[in-house]
Amino acid sequence: MTYWLSIVVATPAHSRVAGALTYASEWPLPPGSLVRVPLGKREILGVVWAALPDSGDLPTAQAKAVLGALDGLAPLSATWRRLVGFTASYYQRSIGEVALAALPPQLRELSSVQLTRRLKRPRAAVEDALDATNLIALSAEQERAIAEFDADTRPALLFGATGSGKTEVYLRAAARVLADDPSAQVLVMVPEINLTPQLQSRFEERFAHLGKAQVVALHSGLTPAQRLKSWLAAHAGQARLVLGTRMAIFASLPNLRLIVVDEEHDPSYKQQEGARYSARDLAVYRAMLESSPDKNAGDTPASEEKPVAKTCRVLLGSATPSLESWQATETGRYQRLTMNDRIGGAAQHGQLPTVRLVDMNHQPKHCTIAPPLLEAIAQRIARGEQSLIFLNRRGYAPVLACHDCGWKSECPHCSAFRVFHKIDRTLRCHHCGFTERVPRACPSCGNIDIAPLGKGTERLEEHIAELLAGGDHPVTRPDGSPLRIARIDADTTRLKGALESQLASVHAGEVDVLVGTQMIAKGHDFRHITLVAAINPDGALFSSDFRAPERLFGLLMQAAGRAGRDAERGAASEMWVQTFHPEHPLFGALKKHDYPAFAAQELKEREAAGMSPFGFSALVRAEARTQDVAQGFLNAAAEAAQLQALPQHDQVTPYPAVPMTIQRVANVERAQMLVESSSRAALQRFLAAWQPVLHETRQQAEFKSLIRWAIDVDPLAI
Repeated sequence: MTYWLSIVVATPAHSRVAGALTYASEWPLPPGSLVRVPLGKREILGVVWAALPDSGDLPTAQAKAVLGALDGLAPLSATWRRLVGFTASYYQRSIGEVALAALPPQLRELSSVQLTRRLKRPRAAVEDALDATNLIALSAEQERAIAEFDADTRPALLFGATGSGKTEVYLRAAARVLADDPSAQVLVMVPEINLTPQLQSRFEERFAHLGKAQVVALHSGLTPAQRLKSWLAAHAGQARLVLGTRMAIFASLPNLRLIVVDEEHDPSYKQQEGARYSARDLAVYRAMLESSPDKNAGDTPASEEKPVAKTCRVLLGSATPSLESWQATETGRYQRLTMNDRIGGAAQHGQLPTVRLVDMNHQPKHCTIAPPLLEAIAQRIARGEQSLIFLNRRGYAPVLACHDCGWKSECPHCSAFRVFHKIDRTLRCHHCGFTERVPRACPSCGNIDIAPLGKGTERLEEHIAELLAGGDHPVTRPDGSPLRIARIDADTTRLKGALESQLASVHAGEVDVLVGTQMIAKGHDFRHITLVAAINPDGALFSSDFRAPERLFGLLMQAAGRAGRDAERGAASEMWVQTFHPEHPLFGALKKHDYPAFAAQELKEREAAGMSPFGFSALVRAEARTQDVAQGFLNAAAEAAQLQALPQHDQVTPYPAVPMTIQRVANVERAQMLVESSSRAALQRFLAAWQPVLHETRQQAEFKSLIRWAIDVDPLAI
């Protein structure tokens, strides 16, 4: 007997093969089964999406057969498939692309025999999740936050100051869920890979009695084998705690009861390639799906009793929430839990670090470190304390230039400059990766006096060493030993284990001054740092991107939170900000650590302009060999949409196509078109109807050279 199945396979959205394909099978496979199927000349992995009564419009003679199923692996749940289906629909991608990208890459390569062998490995026994022997005393605010969270069912936003003990609230919430249900699972998400190990160690320490097999990590930094092992443990219900980055939102967790999104404001939760989904927003949606009474109805035979629905909660945490989440608490859609005070003595001595603004208009011209800041750093070193200097630009200098002829180190393949890296004497493009050795003389005029312009973390590290350790009176540590300066950025942490090693040195007190980019400005619990300084934050104040002030305020607040986390040093902790605009309202709110005031002002401006969260938008991006083709394609598609009177076209505003900020990368020209609407539903209906028009427009002769196009719904950067 032949069974007909609807199966999804990985196909990009712009390929026009966006839906499921029909295959014949000798076996009646349930939805969610993983199978191997032919596609063209390849054999690929697919997911059974539904059983069909017949082959439909596909002639039986042309039907291709399922080659085999991955036996021994339970089907992916109906909830998981609904999550994938919603993601594909909302973010305007093919369902197969989203579904297959959510699975471990190694799963696509294993045979049924190899998978069965892996699944036969012994499983760890399930233990009681609540171990009272290593609990710490809660503050009054923590107790209130946990009680309020338990008493509600809405998505919750934990608005807690840096150092207020949000992680302990996560731990307690997870422990209660796991203790109440011996099969329950918890998903904890962090924005970046470098924050996963320290949070994982906290959870492993608290839940040590469960065994490490039940606390697993899921992120792209794992080897393919490690990632597959973690995924299989989660899918089988063996892993009760899963910690991961944005990709973990698609982990197969059949008994999910709690989702924690730490630092929920972080832009890293938004995928920037392929399906451009927001893991934070999907966390809220997934919790709703997991709590639906019919969550597994699609997998339950009609003759059997429907499973009893269980609630899944979502807990978002941040000291500087996204304005979308903050507005949701203002309207009552989300529950707001507030913790204003730091844990321990720091709360008694003044809570958060004192913010000092240095007006660079009154400092020596061209100075990188203002003299008052330099003196403050020297005082910290003399007391045996640490300082963190934050500059969100890696490399030695952003550009190398000749002052005779005006030559600059432009990338020949991008509309950007190559960054000078002194450590290996290279000019490196941070967009396409093109790298060359630094020329001995100006390539244009032969002048040997070419010099770096601007400063990156590498040059800042060198400059601080010159100021503090050089001269006739070098600054030394209390024991008379030489000053120790370290730098943490993407260049110094490329090798496996490098980041962990450097962080361990900071925690051990072996570093006096730490220089770095935003990767050290958030999430880390540095106990000996009492001074944090932001060197050049002014660029975001007047950016064309309306989200830039929100990101800057969040980053500065997070950076300030690295200072004074030790109770005994909390009173002396400071945050220094060097700026040419000290009167800017953003810095006024920062001095008071007043996020609600900043949010209120930003939301007022956004509401007046119809911007998120009061308006909704999408960006359509196109890439081609010339700007004319890229922009022409977008404008032609918009004109066709108007002529065809697509659904909701009168409620949607497409703006003319423009070059992207960096319009050329790797010899590919890039353009974008902004589409706005005051209605999310209207925008979604328009985009869905516009997809076929975009495909048809691409087939026109003048756009044959178009490389690709993609839709980014709810874009973070415009």
